[in-house]
Amino acid sequence: MSDAAGLVQFMTALGEIARGADSPSIPPVWQRELLNARNPPRVTCEHREYDQVADTKGTIIPLDDMAHRSFFFGPTEVTALRKLVPPQFHKASTFELLTACLWKCRTAALKMDAEEEVRIICIVNARSRFNPPLPRGYYGNGFAFPVAVTTAGKLCKNPIGYALELVKRAKDAVTDKYMRSVADLMVSKGRPHFTVVRSYLVSDLTHAGFGDVDVGWGKAVYGGAAKGGVGAVPGVASFYIPFKNMVRGEQGIVVPLCLPAQAMDTFVTELDSLLKPKAPLINTTHLIPSSL
Repeated sequence: MSDAAGLVQFMTALGEIARGADSPSIPPVWQRELLNARNPPRVTCEHREYDQVADTKGTIIPLDDMAHRSFFFGPTEVTALRKLVPPQFHKASTFELLTACLWKCRTAALKMDAEEEVRIICIVNARSRFNPPLPRGYYGNGFAFPVAVTTAGKLCKNPIGYALELVKRAKDAVTDKYMRSVADLMVSKGRPHFTVVRSYLVSDLTHAGFGDVDVGWGKAVYGGAAKGGVGAVPGVASFYIPFKNMVRGEQGIVVPLCLPAQAMDTFVTELDSLLKPKAPLINTTHLIPSSL
C-alpha cells in the first residue's frame, strides 16, 4: 500500500497527533490514479528486472543454514572503497559505491558459474522523477526496481569500477517515461514479480526518516529493518540503514545481510580483502544485538 517514504509520512502523522496536533502537518494525498497505466498500455522501455528466469541450477538461496550478520560502514570504510574506483567515479554516491562493492562480494561468495547472469536491483524513489512530480503528501508506492545485468564472471573478475558504472546506469534510467512504461507493463503482464534468480536487491533507507519519528518519547534509537534478506525469498534483499556505532563513536550505515553460513564466511573474507589493512568490518555483538 505504501513505500518507505509513504510509511514514514504515515508514522510521522501519527506521532504528531500523539503529541497533541489536531491534524498532520502534511495532509495525506490519495490520487492513486496518477500512476494509472495508459490506454492503451505501451511498454516503451526495457525492464529486465521482470525477466522470467528459470532457476535451472538451483541458485535460489535455500532456507536452511542461513547466517544473519550486520556490516557497519563508517567514514573509514567508505574512504577505503573510494580509493578502489577510477577518478571519474570519486563523486559517486555512497549508496552507489556500497552497492557495487556488496554486489561483487556477494556474487563471489555464492560461487556462481562464470557464464550465469546476475542482477543488481536498486530500489529508487521516483516521486521527483515524474513530470510533474508526485504531490507532497502522496503515500502510495512511488518507487522503481531498475536493474543492472551482467555475468558472474565479468562482475567478479573486473574491478569495482565496472560494477559501479552498471549501478549508476541503472539508477539514471528511472525517468517519467520509464515509470509510465512500468505502469503499462504491470497491466500488460499481470503484475509480474521482479526476478529473484541470481538477483540482489538493495534499498537505501538512510534518508527515509524512520529514526525521526516521535510519538512523544523522543526520536528512535534505531529505525529500520530487523534482519537482512527477509521477505518472500530469503537472502535477496538488503537495506542501508543510518546507524551510530557506539563502540567507535561514528555515524555511518549498517547493512543487515543474510546468506548461507558458508557463503557468509566467504563474503566476509571478500569484503575484508577490499579494506585491508583496516580493522575487521564485522561487529555483530555491539551493532544490533536484539535481532542480528
